[in-house]
Amino acid sequence: MVLVVMNFTPVSRGGYQVGVPRGGWWRELLNSDGREYWGSGVGNAGGAHAVDAPHHGRPWHLNLVLPPMGILLLKAEG
Repeated sequence: MVLVVMNFTPVSRGGYQVGVPRGGWWRELLNSDGREYWGSGVGNAGGAHAVDAPHHGRPWHLNLVLPPMGILLLKAEG
C-alpha cells in the first residue's frame, strides 16, 4: 500500500493531516524535494507514525510536512 501526496504550491505545509486506512509506521519512499535530488530537504525524516484518530473518512491519519512543489510517496510498513 503506497500513499501519494502532492503539494503544487511554492510553500511547504507543516502539520498537514492525511487520512490513512491503517496504523503503524509509514516509510517515506520518495520525497521529490530531498537533498539527494538537489532539493531543500523539507520532509518527514524518513516517515511518520499513524495517529489513532479518524480523518478524511479513514480510521487513522498522518501528520506530514509537505515540501513545496513536491511529491511524497509513503508506504505502510508491516
